[in-house]
Amino acid sequence: MSPGPDAILEVEGVWRKYRRWERRPTSLKDAFVRIFQRNGLVYEDFWALKDVSFSLRRGEALGICGGNGSGKSTLLKVLANILPMSHGRVTVRGKITTLLDLGTGFLPELTGRENIALNGAIMGLSGAEVASHMESIIEFADLGSFINSPIKTYSAGMYMRLGFAIAIHVNADILLIDEILAVGDEEFHRKCIPELKRMQRNGTSMVIASHALGMLSELCDRVMWLNGGRVMMDGPPAEVLERYSPHLVVAND
Repeated sequence: MSPGPDAILEVEGVWRKYRRWERRPTSLKDAFVRIFQRNGLVYEDFWALKDVSFSLRRGEALGICGGNGSGKSTLLKVLANILPMSHGRVTVRGKITTLLDLGTGFLPELTGRENIALNGAIMGLSGAEVASHMESIIEFADLGSFINSPIKTYSAGMYMRLGFAIAIHVNADILLIDEILAVGDEEFHRKCIPELKRMQRNGTSMVIASHALGMLSELCDRVMWLNGGRVMMDGPPAEVLERYSPHLVVAND
């Protein structure tokens, strides 16, 4: 989709390369010695993203589908500036908030309440804003007395509850979600969906990578199918998911 005047995110020809080592050097000395040995440094370059381009309008939700290793998580980490791209350009016109790897941005020794304050500050909230949102975040996370316990004692579902509760109170322009909603209980999932729709109505754009095709169909205006790091299709959810589903069955056989 070509960028328009209201594009809040533009991704142009993005490539991302990883280096997969067969025999990784164990030290600088080891690497130096291997340079002079036949077949001393053996590696393979792997392109996780290959010429990915798309744009996102304000308030638009883009779903990303694809099998394991298709490049979904790598793309979100590039958009979040967690991973550098090898080539290409990403233009962001606003504030990004992420719900990616569980526990990212949390300090295990701190309590849930203390981590709310920490993450709020990291995401750009003032002390007064964090204080004004604190009780609402705690109420939405619904962690009971665990909110005052170190989060190293939390389950994966509890991490997800806390991370999601913080993210929806930050008023981000763009929210990146990577399969995190697959963790946790069904009741909390049902609680999350209306909040995501509310954020979208209020102008928050979203990029959601997930294997949960039903959720992508319900939440997203468009779906982009990635395979081997390339964009196979980008369009209305029903059309893209219909084309993708047979490939999903073959991949799981």
